[in-house]
Parts: sequence; structure tokens; C-alpha cells
Amino acid sequence: MRLPTRRAGTPSNSIRSRAAISRQHLRRSKSVHPYSRTVVNEIREIPYARWEADRRLWTVPYRSFDELRRRWPAIEAAAERSEPETRKARREAIRGTEEDEALKARTRERRCKRYPVPADDRPPLTRAIGTHVGVVFFIGTDGELVDPATMSAFYFPMNEGGEYVWAAWRPGALEELVTTWPARTPPGQDELNRGWWIPTLEELRNARRDAKSKRRARQRRDGKV
Repeated sequence: MRLPTRRAGTPSNSIRSRAAISRQHLRRSKSVHPYSRTVVNEIREIPYARWEADRRLWTVPYRSFDELRRRWPAIEAAAERSEPETRKARREAIRGTEEDEALKARTRERRCKRYPVPADDRPPLTRAIGTHVGVVFFIGTDGELVDPATMSAFYFPMNEGGEYVWAAWRPGALEELVTTWPARTPPGQDELNRGWWIPTLEELRNARRDAKSKRRARQRRDGKV
């Protein structure tokens, strides 16, 4: 990736002149376009950065050029780490090691879509809930007790003397997330230790963006876009 340069005489607050950033490192794909959450998150922090779905690229106005320049080293490094050849080399380097097994175990656990909740303080099932794995909607629990080692390895440390059960969860639909009211204050330490809380506005915004991206991806696969 190459940092766009500002042309001499171009006003820094020009809205028409924009630095375009390719979707190459911003889209989930099985082809040659790797996805990097770090790249996406960095660009989202740039004022007035905008994703143009029709052109399939991000645009940043020149009034935000200095912020783009400041974040560019992190964007470029994350993009390079996401290149297929780099990722393949990294996988080969750790194949058969403890790190490799730990990554596989984490992936298997995440696919279970379960989360530890206090047996005597379970989250509501009727609204979006903030957790250590993001904003989710809980479906229910069958009361299966959580193994402390599994909980500490993949989620968060179990409170001493606490008893947790597994609760199933699902990602929220865009309509559900848009109509969810956020918490007025960030979660306190007690809520973080408990493992769930009412999500903040920033957490909901991130969840809404993810839900919108997934919807667009489904529409593209179905030929509706």
C-alpha cells in the first residue's frame, strides 16, 4: 500500500479532492483480497473517512490527510501482515507448535457461540448485551457448568467462589442493534468481572457497522447489489 500524497496547492479542506484507499485490505474474501480488522479500525478513526460501497473503496478528504499520514504506518503494517503469502508463511512457521494448537483451540471455542455467565446473575435475553467477545444477543442456557480452565483460557478469569454456566448467543441483526439504547456510562469493574454489561454507544456503533457489512456481503453473494 502506498500513502497518497497531497498535491502542491491543494487546499487541505477540499472535499472534492480525496485520497482513495483500496478495499484490498478491508474486505473479507477467499480470493486475493485479505481482510484486516486493524486496517478497518484505524481508518474508521480518521475524521470524515467514508466507505463508498459502489466503488468498493474508502475515501479520506484532504482535510484529514495529516491524520491519515499519522496512522499510515499502522495501516501499512497491518495490511502487509494480512497478505496471503505473509499469513501462509506465519502459519507454516508455527505449524505443530503450542502456539498453533492454542490458535486452533481458540477458533474451535469461538465457533461454539457460547459464553460464560454467572449462574445467579444471567443477562436478559431481550436486548443486546456487551461482553468480552463483543455485543451479542443471548439465546438461553441449559445450565451446563463452565470449566474454570476453559473460561480463563478463552474468555476472562472466573471470580473466586463464583459459579458460571454456558449461555448460547447469536450476533444481532442490524435492525435490533439500531433500536438498542446504549448505556450512559462505560461498564464498571464489577460488570467487567461479571462478564456482561449494557453496551456503550461506541460498542453499538461497531456492532452496527459489522452487521451492515455482513448484510452487504450477503446481498452481493445473492446478486442483490
